[in-house]
Amino acid sequence: MATTIRTATAADVPQILAFIRALAVYEREPDAVTATEEGLLHDGFGTNPFYFCLIAEQGGQPAGFALYFFNYSTWMGRPGLYLEDLFVAPEFRGLGIGKALLQQVAAIAQEKNCPRLQWEVLDWNTPAIEFYRAMGAEFMDAWRNVRITGEALARLAGGVEPVDDRALGKRHAEFPEPKASAPPQVAQ
Repeated sequence: MATTIRTATAADVPQILAFIRALAVYEREPDAVTATEEGLLHDGFGTNPFYFCLIAEQGGQPAGFALYFFNYSTWMGRPGLYLEDLFVAPEFRGLGIGKALLQQVAAIAQEKNCPRLQWEVLDWNTPAIEFYRAMGAEFMDAWRNVRITGEALARLAGGVEPVDDRALGKRHAEFPEPKASAPPQVAQ
């Protein structure tokens, strides 16, 4: 059976969320997912999407996904592509689907003239590390991931109002909070 890689549509949102939850289980964080179908629909398929997604199918069945977004390198003065998630369902592993997804993301980076594709991998995930190394990935061990969330983020913001910048204000107005709506229907 042939593997098909296609751009996700709004109708894929329930499957995208299912893949995200399955990835969280694999990464030993099954209760960490707070994403919702409504949020994924708004943030990925609205007027100004925050992310993009590819769906891999094997024999017409959803087999995996790659979720990515664009970042920016000030040193290169060019956009880059950040791969947030790459996941293949266990029953479809070993068929080249992960490689096909990664190749397609790399092709998108090339098409968009991005000089860099980057992502993170957990230090215990030996199969993924070996897979990425075989693809030619460079491991940036000197760099440390930094994150601030929840109450710490609120404390850091400390009631500071956003910069009064017309362009910034306009850009923020384009991304209102998602409204509660019925989940999208998936074609059977």
